[in-house]
Amino acid sequence: MSKKDSQSNPLSTSLPPPSPTPPTKGTSQSTNMTDKEREIHLGFMREALAMAEYALAHSETPVGCIFVHNPSPSPSSPNPKPYIIGRGYNHTNLTFNGTRHAEFVAINQILTSCPPSSSQPYGSEVLKECDLYVTVEPCIMCASLLRQFGIRRVFFGASNEKFGGTGGVLNIQDSNGKYDSFPEERKKDGEEEGKGGMREGDYEVSGGWLREEAIVMLRRFYVQENERAPEEKRGKEGRVLRLDVEPLALENGSGKGG
Repeated sequence: MSKKDSQSNPLSTSLPPPSPTPPTKGTSQSTNMTDKEREIHLGFMREALAMAEYALAHSETPVGCIFVHNPSPSPSSPNPKPYIIGRGYNHTNLTFNGTRHAEFVAINQILTSCPPSSSQPYGSEVLKECDLYVTVEPCIMCASLLRQFGIRRVFFGASNEKFGGTGGVLNIQDSNGKYDSFPEERKKDGEEEGKGGMREGDYEVSGGWLREEAIVMLRRFYVQENERAPEEKRGKEGRVLRLDVEPLALENGSGKGG
């Protein structure tokens, strides 16, 4: 495939090989999956990685995502299959707008497009039946947006230790991060850590999916010169792309992505 072809079609880009072992850190869903379920999640994560690859080819921070709709069963469709309804990648360099993260771009696409066989755009309620697959843990801003829309589940690749909103810094998916700042409130609420029930707006998180590939892609971006960055931060001479990634420390049932 030519470079031109790969840049014109975000779904035709070549991808690195998948991680040999999917993560077990995260929610109970990530620790009790069948091989078939894991392959389904890996397949969707590869689609998100394709969007990140497309972003990299266009000098954007390589973070990509997809939203997968899991329709409720109906008499006419008792066993509906999940399908992708939105795709996004970072547009922060392109637009000079720090809020144009992949999740925002994809949600905007969903809310301005129409379902199959319909002339009416999707309503925001559809996001309550959606799972997000994103190459990097959602930041605090995006994690809050997902909570407001009532996202069902989030699967991510690399953790975001500086700005992560689903375990990296705060746990917006759990009580809107209430217990991050006030851990003593958990006991007052009569809960044990990690054993509280789901509240309105809470959503499940599983991290580490194709983590190594997501990290290497970020490194590929940061070793090159970003023409849109401030001049004093552009110099990248002598930087070498590191391909080794430290293994993920697994913590089953932690409730945090990793």
